[in-house]
Amino acid sequence: MAKTKSPAKPKATKQKLAASAPSLPAAPSAPNIDIGIKVGDRKKIADGLAAFQADAFTLYLKTHNFHWNVTGSMFNSLHVMFETQYTEQWAALDDVAERIRALGFNAPGSYREFAALTSIAEEPGLTNSADWREMVRQLVVANEAVCRTARKVLDVADDADDAPTEDLMTQRLQTHEKYAWMLRSLLA
Repeated sequence: MAKTKSPAKPKATKQKLAASAPSLPAAPSAPNIDIGIKVGDRKKIADGLAAFQADAFTLYLKTHNFHWNVTGSMFNSLHVMFETQYTEQWAALDDVAERIRALGFNAPGSYREFAALTSIAEEPGLTNSADWREMVRQLVVANEAVCRTARKVLDVADDADDAPTEDLMTQRLQTHEKYAWMLRSLLA
């Protein structure tokens, strides 16, 4: 059976078909954010939350690092304690980022952004078997730094009557104050 070529449609016909196709309506744009907090206040809160997230992420990394690298007589206890703390901290990071997004801003998410925003100094030299006491001391200091940042955000959120952010920062303060206390008790 011989194949027959189907006749080619002229270009003009294709263009006419495309022109006569019904155009789709433009996608609706998102409405402006109107949650009862002025845009300037939302920006201040989001900036504070970004600094908090950077501190919390830096603390998370430090805690996880120490979990991997702790040695000595307190190995088992600290290995388990650090894992409990970094696991909880990891879950909380998502809540902070989602609050920033709910306020209408992008959450920081890169090492560079976190390094620029954090108040927690990276203390190099701990890759050579740091003593567990130094690890615990650093985690006390870092948890307290996270608390100070949370208090700043809490004040800004309070001024703007932002109850969800106040609640989030209150929860984080309770957690990090408890971690600082528990860790400090190991050094007494």
